[in-house]
Amino acid sequence: MDHAHSATNTADSPTGDPSDASSDTPARPRTPGARVAARRDLAVRAAVARGLVDDGARPVAALLDVATVRESAAALRTAFAAVAADGQDVLHTFAVKAAALVPVLRLLSDCGVGAEVASPGELALARAAGVSPAHTVLDSPAKTGAELAEALALGIALNADNPEELRRLDALRPSPGARLGLRVNPQLGAGAIDAMSTATATSKFGVALRDEGARDWVVRAYRDRPWLTRLHCHVGSQGMPLEAMAAGVRATYELAEEINTAVGHRRIDTLDIGGGLPVDFTSDETSPTFDTYARLLARTVPGLFSGRYALVTEFGRSLLARAGTVLARVEYAKSAGGRPVAVTHAGAQVAVRTVFAPEAWPLRVRAYDGRGRPKDAPPVRQDVAGPCCFAGDLVARDRELPLLAAGDHVGLLDTGAYYFSNPFGYNSLPRPGVYGFTCGDGEGADGAEGTDGVRFLSVREPQTLDDIVAESGGGRPDALLD
Repeated sequence: MDHAHSATNTADSPTGDPSDASSDTPARPRTPGARVAARRDLAVRAAVARGLVDDGARPVAALLDVATVRESAAALRTAFAAVAADGQDVLHTFAVKAAALVPVLRLLSDCGVGAEVASPGELALARAAGVSPAHTVLDSPAKTGAELAEALALGIALNADNPEELRRLDALRPSPGARLGLRVNPQLGAGAIDAMSTATATSKFGVALRDEGARDWVVRAYRDRPWLTRLHCHVGSQGMPLEAMAAGVRATYELAEEINTAVGHRRIDTLDIGGGLPVDFTSDETSPTFDTYARLLARTVPGLFSGRYALVTEFGRSLLARAGTVLARVEYAKSAGGRPVAVTHAGAQVAVRTVFAPEAWPLRVRAYDGRGRPKDAPPVRQDVAGPCCFAGDLVARDRELPLLAAGDHVGLLDTGAYYFSNPFGYNSLPRPGVYGFTCGDGEGADGAEGTDGVRFLSVREPQTLDDIVAESGGGRPDALLD
C-alpha cells in the first residue's frame, strides 16, 4: 500500500491513531502534523457545507491553513535564532514565486518574513502587501535596465547575476549605501530533480566559480566596487540533500572571507544563503525541519553564525506547502482497462508539475465523501484524473484509495506552495478561489460534526467566465477583421 492511502485509513481519528476514533471525547492531536491534518479535515467539511466547492460554478477551491503558515514562519525564525550570535542581523524572506498572492505576502510580513522577488510583477505584489524595501531582495537572471534602476531608487537589496549585469550597475553609479551583491554558483552538482538544481556546472544562474579565471574575476569585481557588499548563493531546492545545500553555504562563506582578505577590510558584510529546504510530500509531519538545517549549517560553517556577517534566507516551498489543500469535486467515476478512474476538477490547470513530472512531484490524495468527510473504506487501485482534455492529465496513477464515486471530493495535500498561484491556462479553465481558514480556539482538535468554529478568509475570488473572456480579447472580437 502506498503512502497516499496510509494517511487515509485513520482520517476519522483527530489524532491519526485508530484507537482514538471511537473515543467519546476525542483527544487533542498529539503531533504538529496530526494537528495540521485535523484542521484540514475540519476545513474541508466546512468548505463543502458552505458551498466553496459545489456542483455548479465552483467545483474546485484552494484552502490555506493560516495557523500552519504562522507556525512555519515561527519555526524558521526560532531555528536560526537558536544558533545565531547575539544581535546578529538575520532577515528571512519568502520566495514570492511560491505563492504570488498579496494577502499571503502580507501574512508572512506580519510574521516577520520579507519578500524575495524575481520579476517586476513579484516586486509589485510585495509592495502592494506592504513589505518594506528593507525586507525585500531582488533576484533574477534577466533583469532589465529599468528593473535595476527601480531597485536602486527604491532602496531594495539586489543580487547581480553576471558580469554584464554588473557593468549595467556600473553605469547607474550606485551610492555606497546601496545593498548590492553578486550571485555565485559553486558548481557542486545536481540533486535528485535536475530542473530544481541550480549549482550544476552549466547552470544559468550566477557566476560559475570553477570556470577558468572566474574566481579571480569575482575578487577583482569586489576590489574595484566599494558599493558591492553582499554575496549570494542558492544551490537548489527540492531534491537537494541538506549536505549539498550546506556545502554551498560553506563555499559562499569561504569566498567572502577570501574577498575580504584581498580587499583588506570587511567589504562583504552580508551573506544571502538562499533557501530551498526540501519538503517531504509523504507525510503530515515536517521533515527536514528548519531546526535540523540551521544546526547543520552551524556545524558545517561555524563562522556563519559568529556575527561577522548579516544573513538573508529565501525559503519558499518549505514555508507554505504543508498549509495548503486543493479541494475538488469528483464529477464522474468510470473504468478503463479494468482500472477505476475518478474524473475530478483538479488537474494540470492547478497541479502543473505533478501532471507533467509525476515522479518528481507526487502528491498525496485524500478521499472525502459528498459531505466533505474522510472516506474510510478498503483501498482500491485507481487513477485520479483532472478535467483537461489530454490523456496525461492525471494527479495520481494506480493509487490505492477508498473507491471514489461521483459527488465525492478529493484533496490534493501539501499544495500551499506553487499550486495556488501558478495556474496553467489549458482549456480556459477558470482559476479557483483561494481561501484562508482558521479553526477557532480548538484549531481543529474537536472531532465533533459541527464546523461553526471554522472561518474562511477570501484571498482570491474564483475566476469567472466573464473574466476569462475579457482577458482573452473579448472586448475586441473584430480586431483581426479587415
